Amino acid sequence: MTTSLAPLCERITSFIHRSSEGDFPHADGDAREFEKLTFEIFNFQFQQNPVYRRLCEARNAQPGLVTSWQQIPAVPAAAFKELDLTCLPPADRTTVFRSSGTTSQERSRHFHSKESLAVYDASLLPWFRRHLLREGEASNRAVDFFSLTPAAAAAPQSSLAHMIDAATRVFGGNASRSFGSVDCEGQWSVEANLLLDALTTAKRPVLLLGTAFNFVHLLDTMETRQLGLKLPEGSRVMETGGYKGRSRELPKATLHANLSRTLGLPASAIISEYGMSELSSQAYDLAVDDHNPRERLFRFPPWCRFQVINPETVQPAREGSPGLLRILELANVASVIAVQTEDLAVQHGDGFELLGRAAKAGARGCSLMTA
Repeated sequence: MTTSLAPLCERITSFIHRSSEGDFPHADGDAREFEKLTFEIFNFQFQQNPVYRRLCEARNAQPGLVTSWQQIPAVPAAAFKELDLTCLPPADRTTVFRSSGTTSQERSRHFHSKESLAVYDASLLPWFRRHLLREGEASNRAVDFFSLTPAAAAAPQSSLAHMIDAATRVFGGNASRSFGSVDCEGQWSVEANLLLDALTTAKRPVLLLGTAFNFVHLLDTMETRQLGLKLPEGSRVMETGGYKGRSRELPKATLHANLSRTLGLPASAIISEYGMSELSSQAYDLAVDDHNPRERLFRFPPWCRFQVINPETVQPAREGSPGLLRILELANVASVIAVQTEDLAVQHGDGFELLGRAAKAGARGCSLMTA
């Protein structure tokens, strides 16, 4: 039985590296290794996370009694706002990611150590590369990353800022930079005019990364300047998060259509990302250059699993029926392996469609981030 975090992190990282070289569906060997690691992590967290252990005991779900990953208790995302759901002693909590929220709201806390943060990075990089970069672009740093969010140094508790910075350091071209800023109250904004000047003079493909409200602000500035662009061939967009009062709201299809029109990009070059501070992995709804996608469905990497739960029966919903999204992932090694979100989704095969937030759920989304 695993009792040490560092060796467990090493095995998870190794599994991520092996899994990122393959494709869905998972090979039997990968499925067996996933199950083995799942129970090792669950046993470790049962021992080292006292809050999670009490939840598991209340549900009569202890090591030895749980026989499948679907039976592992999921912690409601809202619990991260009030409880320290971590296996780490205070001295080892070198990083904390906080959920988005207004200054009057309690925000979730997801603690990381040096070792667990390395797993976080190992998880985000290959799935990011697979969906947002073409073959050869990563090694050649052929794409300049223009972020509409603040740099991680300005927003150190933002998992989104960390993710973008990590990907930029490994994959981004020499002209990559952040065009986001944080004011004295911790509110995010976009230096839209500076960004537009950089886009106007760009000679190489660019990847624009930001939240939905970031892009609405960009579109509004372009409208004010009566400006339309044709970005360099091969440019693309990664859009994530929502609005929650930070800008006028646009349906996703309208936002994407406006971005396509004003930036001179095909619809297949605009990719949505799904993530949250309580998780360590992200899902994407499209891979760049998938010009004729059968469907826009979010998919997590092979080291994650998801279920859609009927909120009335607390059992898996029938495929095609709406329910609450539940996620199990190996990269959440130092907190809890399974998280019950407040996001409504519909499962279609190995992917899911997001419908929005459940009624009465608290505001969340990277668009609400404060430092």
